[in-house]
Amino acid sequence: MKKFKTISAAEMQPMLGEQNVLLLDCRDSKDYREAHIENAMHVHEGLKESLITKGDKSKKLLIYCYYGHASEHLAEMFSDFGFKDVSSLAGGYASWKDFEKESSAG
Repeated sequence: MKKFKTISAAEMQPMLGEQNVLLLDCRDSKDYREAHIENAMHVHEGLKESLITKGDKSKKLLIYCYYGHASEHLAEMFSDFGFKDVSSLAGGYASWKDFEKESSAG
């Protein structure tokens, strides 16, 4: 059984304004610097370790990568370390950009 949820960009969008949410970008640092979803933190080893050892396990984690595969592995890892509400963005950053285009066109 999967310990985390896979959500769409449309499902993720309303969660972004919530206080209890950590948005994590697990793409490489070059791509993160070029563009990322507003308020996303870049996941590096130090951040991962800090969240696992000192992080608030009651916080919602929303994780995305390029196309939704690496974020699933990270979501599973955080779930294994006791985070209760973990989601991976289906389709990753690419699906977020598509969602933004459709939203602004609509």
